[in-house]
Amino acid sequence: MLSESSSFLKGVMLGSIFCALITMLGHIRIGHGNRMHHHEHHHLQAPNKEDILKISEDERMELSKSFRVYCIILVKPKDVSLWAAVKETWTKHCDKAEFFSSENVKVFESISMETNDMWLMMRKAYKYAFDKYRDQYNWFFLARPTTFAIIENLKYFLLKKDPSQPFYLGHTIKSGDLEYVSMEGGIVLSVESMKRLNSLLSIPEKCPEQGGMIWKISEDKQLAVCLKYAGVFAENAEDAEGKDVFNTKSVGLFIKEAMTNHPNQVVEGCCSDMAVTFNGLTPNQMHVMMYGVYRLRAFGHIFNDALVFLPPNGSDND
Repeated sequence: MLSESSSFLKGVMLGSIFCALITMLGHIRIGHGNRMHHHEHHHLQAPNKEDILKISEDERMELSKSFRVYCIILVKPKDVSLWAAVKETWTKHCDKAEFFSSENVKVFESISMETNDMWLMMRKAYKYAFDKYRDQYNWFFLARPTTFAIIENLKYFLLKKDPSQPFYLGHTIKSGDLEYVSMEGGIVLSVESMKRLNSLLSIPEKCPEQGGMIWKISEDKQLAVCLKYAGVFAENAEDAEGKDVFNTKSVGLFIKEAMTNHPNQVVEGCCSDMAVTFNGLTPNQMHVMMYGVYRLRAFGHIFNDALVFLPPNGSDND
């Protein structure tokens, strides 16, 4: 009798675990039967510079004014030194940048999300941004405080992309059947993708506030799960040579790897000339990057860019 009871209990426990596992996998694998259209642009490349030269001066000026990028930086109080560095460096080049924190921090102006959960912070930040700025900005860039971004390169990359289409791009990673954009390299959503995401945030069956039943999945994977339901799929951003432009590592780490793997082509083998982001930077490295990207010039080398992106009015853009 005891043996039969023991077997029964074991069966119940194993059955419960199996059901929970199936539920969790269902969260991760959702979207395959709900695709709204065929996914046509899996790898996106920057526009051809020669094509830009064919555009008239007036058209270029109009283009430079039409690109409006809103930057979302998710921070926590422990990130205060990084927070300060990001505020003093690359975010000045966003058309508008706002910091979303887990709680109120008196030292810096921020929007409190009143939660330490990164997925809930992300959801609330996206909803806030869309509700308040959907008519003012056509691209939304989200990053960690360890990320350095060259916003002008981002705008150049997006030059021929229509924000009224559902774009979700950055550095893609595949996890099982789920392909998602890594938050380490920054995430870009068009205003159309923001619209679709916002419509799902109140539907827990399609965009749950929590992850699987057994363990929690990361916030960038959660975002991909929600966007799949809206027919929006992750796209890897590359330059004309196929190099990633959204990077999940620092320049220093890339150079170190290049010295080992391509000792005769350290600079060429390192990274894209049109890189948009690097990640894993310290506050000091942020300022070094700022100097290298926006201040340092080699005498005798003239860079005639076909298009100039003007800073927003009232900006202290460098």
